[in-house]
Amino acid sequence: MSAPPSSASSTAARRNRWAVSFADLLLLLLAFFVLLQASGSRRDAMLSQVSQQFGGRAMRQGVALRAADLFVPGDALLSDAGRARLAVVAQRFAREPGGLEIRSDGSDRGRQRFDDWDLAAARLGAVARALRMNGIAQDRLLIRGLDQGDDKAGQGQLIHIAPGH
Repeated sequence: MSAPPSSASSTAARRNRWAVSFADLLLLLLAFFVLLQASGSRRDAMLSQVSQQFGGRAMRQGVALRAADLFVPGDALLSDAGRARLAVVAQRFAREPGGLEIRSDGSDRGRQRFDDWDLAAARLGAVARALRMNGIAQDRLLIRGLDQGDDKAGQGQLIHIAPGH
């Protein structure tokens, strides 16, 4: 005959049940981050959907402009083509209510008198001023920040203008 299990061993087993749930949670988090990394170019859309599921607001579609197409190379001065392009963007967003968020992704390696941060920040300021001069009220504009993410596509700095705040 075998002896009945001791109460000490069953108590220890009950105390360690949390470890299984904790391990499940960690595996789910790992799977989520692997999925996020594997999504590549669709990452922003996927994060927007996850945010919505947890009560976040939907990211509305905006415009992504290559800084090289808007500015004099290596500087924060808008080219004539850049001013014209931003005038068209301002007309598009002038009809929509609410604010506009302006942010920057990547950096321009062809800089001359600025470092990466100064050039990106100066360009965001120049875009905001151009939008303001084309009819967007200053209180509608919000500069969100600089993202120095990897430039895998080789596009340099991108300026994003989207409805927000």
